[in-house]
Amino acid sequence: MSEEKKFKWKDTLNLPKTAFPMKAQLNRKEPEILKFWNEFNIYERILEKREDSPPYIFHDGPPYANGHIHLGHALNKILKDFVIKSRSMTSHRVPYVPGWDCHGLPIEIKVDQKLGSKKKDMDIIDIREQCREYAQNFVKIQGEEFQRLGVFGEWKKPYTTLDHPYEANVINYFKSFVKNNNVIRKKRPVYWCTSCATALAEAEVEYDDHSSPSIYVKFQLKDIPGYMEKYKDKEIFVLIWTTTPWTIPANLAIAVQADYDYALFEMNGEHYIAATRLIPVLSDILKAEYKILEEFKGDQLKGLNTIHPLYERESLLINTDYVVLDQGTGCVHTAPGHGEDDYRAGLEYGLEIYSPVGPTGLFDNSAGKYEGRHIFKANAEIVEDLRANNRLLFDDKINHSYPHCWRCKKPVIFRATEQWFIAMDTSELRQKALDEIKKVKWLPGWGEERITNMIANRPDWCISRQRDWGVPIPVFYCKKCNEPLLNIEAIEKTEEMFKNEGSNSWYSTDISKILPPGIACSACGSKEFEKGKDILDVWFESGSSWGVLDYHPGHTFPADMYLEGGDQYRGWFHSSLLVGVSARETAPYKTVITNGWVLDSNGRAMSKSMGNVISPQEIIKDKGAEILRLWVAMVNYREDVKVGQELLTRVTESYRKIRNTWRFMFGVLNDFDPLKDTVEDDKLREVDLYILSKLQEVKTKIMQAYDDFEYHVIYHTISNFFTVDMSSFYLNFIKDNLYCNIPGAVSRKASQTVIFKLLKETLLIMAPILSFTSEEAWEFVPQFQGKEKSIHLHLFPEIEKHYLDAVDHNKWENILQLRDKILKEIEEARNAKVIGDSLEADIRLELPEDLYKLVKENQELYKEICVVSGIDVSSGSEEKIDVKKFTGNKCPRCWNWFKEEDSNDTFTELCPRCAQVAQEMKIEL
Repeated sequence: MSEEKKFKWKDTLNLPKTAFPMKAQLNRKEPEILKFWNEFNIYERILEKREDSPPYIFHDGPPYANGHIHLGHALNKILKDFVIKSRSMTSHRVPYVPGWDCHGLPIEIKVDQKLGSKKKDMDIIDIREQCREYAQNFVKIQGEEFQRLGVFGEWKKPYTTLDHPYEANVINYFKSFVKNNNVIRKKRPVYWCTSCATALAEAEVEYDDHSSPSIYVKFQLKDIPGYMEKYKDKEIFVLIWTTTPWTIPANLAIAVQADYDYALFEMNGEHYIAATRLIPVLSDILKAEYKILEEFKGDQLKGLNTIHPLYERESLLINTDYVVLDQGTGCVHTAPGHGEDDYRAGLEYGLEIYSPVGPTGLFDNSAGKYEGRHIFKANAEIVEDLRANNRLLFDDKINHSYPHCWRCKKPVIFRATEQWFIAMDTSELRQKALDEIKKVKWLPGWGEERITNMIANRPDWCISRQRDWGVPIPVFYCKKCNEPLLNIEAIEKTEEMFKNEGSNSWYSTDISKILPPGIACSACGSKEFEKGKDILDVWFESGSSWGVLDYHPGHTFPADMYLEGGDQYRGWFHSSLLVGVSARETAPYKTVITNGWVLDSNGRAMSKSMGNVISPQEIIKDKGAEILRLWVAMVNYREDVKVGQELLTRVTESYRKIRNTWRFMFGVLNDFDPLKDTVEDDKLREVDLYILSKLQEVKTKIMQAYDDFEYHVIYHTISNFFTVDMSSFYLNFIKDNLYCNIPGAVSRKASQTVIFKLLKETLLIMAPILSFTSEEAWEFVPQFQGKEKSIHLHLFPEIEKHYLDAVDHNKWENILQLRDKILKEIEEARNAKVIGDSLEADIRLELPEDLYKLVKENQELYKEICVVSGIDVSSGSEEKIDVKKFTGNKCPRCWNWFKEEDSNDTFTELCPRCAQVAQEMKIEL
């Protein structure tokens, strides 16, 4: 015999029911959403939807296609996605074509490692094809990794620097510099990597700690001036200090500052010249006493000759303005072939721009006994030779910051070679660039000063590289005298070739098909030429990337925005500006945003050697890409940002709170049909209007933050709204109305109307950030007029200004301030075991007249928003709050307490409200 089912009042409640999962399981759910986006062609659908909207052109800076993406890539690409999606949802057409930098040293080095010794026997086109395959493979890999982050774009047709139209554009922009007479060839020192055997741009140089020799060298004064006449029988030495002994063979001069004080002094029986101010420092280093013999200004040394300490030649004493007195001797070793300041001094004094060093760092035959030795290995030998010649005063080691190659990480040098340069001060290129900088919006604001200083102070731009993998420079050399030829007609022919066949055609096309017939060398008249072997600096290539705006559908020039890391002030931002000014006489961007570096939780740069690297793939596998996206929104990306397991745990918890708030709203809307059940504003209670007014404030702040690209403001605003205004306030006390009132009650439908608006609009405003979750949730949003299949096809909700004035905000501020005080007393009563949950509380208030009136007029509201069973208020001179345990019965249906005399005759155990609901529901016990 079956037991009779016992009646439960819980079964009469409208308890939440939702198909929206409690657990995100993002690492499983996100691939399903990605599949939906791909099959639905989400990017194309969005552009179709915005076909008639004004354009917003975001141009993607091309990362190198030479490895898996790291957290820096993820930060940058997610930020770009925030911009693209938010601009689209403000009714803009935002085409986004991702791009890749596929040429240059990073890729060629990887291929060199793969080919090994085989490379020397390979044809250049075969080598280039190996590089192409390597780059294209990582374009595919990185493209998939970027899409896994939830980034929308034209992934099926990205741009690469390998594209024929792209390579043709590079030559076109090079031609603009040639036409403006900016392209020059000269011998001058440039950053040079002896390991990679090529010139480097400033943006390709990193500074790291390095240990170098520190030597003081004696150059014997050959010419004794009249003011030293009494010491003409003595050997007098000019002292120099250097940390690069290998440059001593290239020394041609010693620089002194004309206005500084110098002295002839005696120490250890020898006579030396140095800056007066630094002689005590020398004395301390050498642990020796000294005696000043004569003092004079630096201009009195100008024109005197010294004898080189290693060779039978002279080194000239010159006056320059780069001498400083913070270290050394005040007499600066000058090798015009191995330093920028040295080079300028060499030009001023007519010195040879002499560099006895070959491309791989070996001394040439002009260096005498050091021929064939690597410069760094020769350091020790040179020091010993100086010692043997009695020209070494002192030697030691010094640890200092030194330039290193960004790819092979080995020390680089300054080396004078014949290179192609863009002259910064020809055709007013520098000034035009400085003028354009002022027209651009820089975020953060310090970016303007940073790039201004870089452009104002940069030397001429070395654009030639001695490598195989890149866009060849369309220049020719006379076979007879090696005179270079830059010919506009030949450059245009090269441009046409590259457009049709790509840059490999430079190596496969006969020179006669490129050069105009009959052209002769301007120097010797010969008509025999050969094609140049140098390629263009990859920064020139990447700086030409804005050219895709001309041939990719839907784009226009200039771009509305560039967004990259802070290193691009000397890289992509910099080269794009110069190329744009030359080719179009304008900056290629209207706004430039900079993001910071990604650091570990201790603020250190991530490196494999330190073992502190966290990969985005690892985070996605464990927690999901959505956690990465929320992390990007949480931090102030314009500064360096930290990431670690503890922070990711906090982000995950924050995500869970947002998700669970949405899940609750879905649950209480399980029987709500917006098309049928939405109530008009006149049926909303004042508390409903209050939360809607707060929603408008939130939307206003968030829309402004999207406009200002301040995503951390969005995160903190929505997090605070969900936690304080919704979860702790509105959604907390509204449960009684939603769960316990009759399903069709107007007050219940009013609450559902408000919650539906809160749900729909918070999903919409968070869609650019929480793209996966908002898409997942959108499927469960009750059908409403105009609902699209994807949330990303929608626009942001409009600010409904009439709600902002729908309530008296001063009144509500007072209501909530008093509520907070009451809740504090309730919590203390719970801790003291006076009551259990808050519904057991019976609140007795004694309040000053203004607050008394406020509570008296809103007594039922206070019961509801404080979630208590009773409130009694009286007027008094002071503010008093007393919490007692309610005396009466507990309703088994809603758990509210009520006085026994208020019970219903039929449903005696129920509170009056639940009894009425039971009667309306025609419940029979």
